[in-house]
Amino acid sequence: MKKRGTCQDPLKVIGRAKGYTRKEFIENLPRHSKYSPNYINQINKLSDVILRNSGTPIAKKFIQMMREVFTEAYRAKQFTRTEINNRGVLFGLALLKHRVMDLVLNYFHERWPQCVVCLYNEHIHKTSIINEAGTIQEFILPLNEVVDEISKKRPIIPYFDDIQFSGEEIFETLYESQNIIERENPRFFKSIIPDKCYELPGMRNGIEKRYVEKRNLTRNKKINDYL
Repeated sequence: MKKRGTCQDPLKVIGRAKGYTRKEFIENLPRHSKYSPNYINQINKLSDVILRNSGTPIAKKFIQMMREVFTEAYRAKQFTRTEINNRGVLFGLALLKHRVMDLVLNYFHERWPQCVVCLYNEHIHKTSIINEAGTIQEFILPLNEVVDEISKKRPIIPYFDDIQFSGEEIFETLYESQNIIERENPRFFKSIIPDKCYELPGMRNGIEKRYVEKRNLTRNKKINDYL
């Protein structure tokens, strides 16, 4: 007899609930740069089990596309370098080939709800902003022009006036305060930052890259270098 009140996903009950749901595919696959409208029709023809478990080559392709979308969004959230001015405008550079700018903007908006967040996408050469109300807009303008235009309409906020640092100074200070020479583990440090991330605007010449290069240089030195 079937029990009432059980709303569990049947795939979870039989242990086949990995991957993405049909709803997640329909909502997020269009974010991929190589998305085609006919993909939705193909998704609707596939069973949930096949979609979640790479049951066919096309399902495997869709799952890989979803991973690429969410990986790019995650890395942008973690490795985008931002600065904040004394008008409460938070700004930085991003490199996004998929349509995930709204996910990244909302991430920073949740952390800094009292700020206007401006991010310039180097891939499409556009600046996107999200204001305090969570409204997103996009401009075909350089980042500095958008930041200047927004800033001149806002008053100086004493709180932000007291924390003025460049992006480089912020992370230099962070690493200096957290670094314990006796516990340095360059191999682990390098493993937690994929090489692909060093292509991102804020990481190209960041302290993380200099840290790895410095440790590699030290490791490759020969005895004569110290004489």
